[in-house]
Amino acid sequence: MRSIGKIAAVGLVASLALTGCGKKHDDTSASGSKDVCKGFTDSSPVKLAIAFDVGGRGDHSFNDAAYAGAEKAVSDLGASCIDAQATVGETDAQRADRLKQLADKGANAIVGVGYLYSNAVNEVAQQYPKVNFLVVDGFDPDKNANANVAYDAFAPQESSYLAGVAAALKTKTKNVGVIGAVPGAVIDPFMAGYKAGVHAVDPSIKVQSKYIVQSGDKGFNDPTDAKQIAQQMLDGGADVIFHAAGLSGAGLFEAVAAAGDGKWAIGVDGDQYGSATKEEQPHILTSALKRVDTGVYDFAASVKDGKPQTSYVAYNLKNDGVGLSYSGGFIDDIKSKIDAYATKIENGQIKVPTDPKTVK
Repeated sequence: MRSIGKIAAVGLVASLALTGCGKKHDDTSASGSKDVCKGFTDSSPVKLAIAFDVGGRGDHSFNDAAYAGAEKAVSDLGASCIDAQATVGETDAQRADRLKQLADKGANAIVGVGYLYSNAVNEVAQQYPKVNFLVVDGFDPDKNANANVAYDAFAPQESSYLAGVAAALKTKTKNVGVIGAVPGAVIDPFMAGYKAGVHAVDPSIKVQSKYIVQSGDKGFNDPTDAKQIAQQMLDGGADVIFHAAGLSGAGLFEAVAAAGDGKWAIGVDGDQYGSATKEEQPHILTSALKRVDTGVYDFAASVKDGKPQTSYVAYNLKNDGVGLSYSGGFIDDIKSKIDAYATKIENGQIKVPTDPKTVK
């Protein structure tokens, strides 16, 4: 079994989601280094464009993980890069327009960060057959597969299961929580995996569960409501709370830090211990990692090699596409127990559910 160890933190700079292609940022990027997405160079073999999801750069989560992959592509592959931000409540037409602008600027590899780009990519890819597209968490909306489109299919239920195991082994109140952005195929596996992991350790532990919104994309960019939900869970006895809600997770971190010793948050996507404030870091138990950075880098590398990825590309626990972080050292004492569960997932002894309705 692959060891589940430390993954470098992503996301140190907060930013607002603004519309525009190739928007200028401060010189400090999401990972604390110089901003690499400043324009294409004629000599670069990969002209990579990142179309961010709601929350954008600085979400310390999903989008920042994608940007970390772009940074690695620039440093290791000689790629050049531009990016574009999103706003809450966009239509498919607006997303398609953004993708077209990126293609018209000369991109030969375009990443749509998030499933919301699926329909837009399906439309635009047909108009730009020489441009390669990747949709993170995406899906093909029709039966006519595009030869220039790939979809990263992660197994977040597996890392969330391990996060649930950690929560169950660390809770003192036998009461934990999980906050999701919105119901659906992307977030439900996090919720299901976490609850299943908790109950694998101890079925008697109470799991409080709530989505921020029931539809739309606001749940990924709503720290205020996430903080209120976290406070309700803390008031209800929870001492460990996991989130799968993008930038909204900042509200959870604020709530647990204010609650004091013995209260924990579990991050998502990137290693959120590294992006938390000094006040919050003592309360970040671990993070359920979803290696979007790896997906973006692998896609860029395939374009450089002249063999662009197409169709669905699977990332799971077995190939290190998901995992658990150990930053802070708060779960070092239970690592052997977590690894035992991970081994069973990898060899098929444990089938992690993806529908929270099926988890008792």
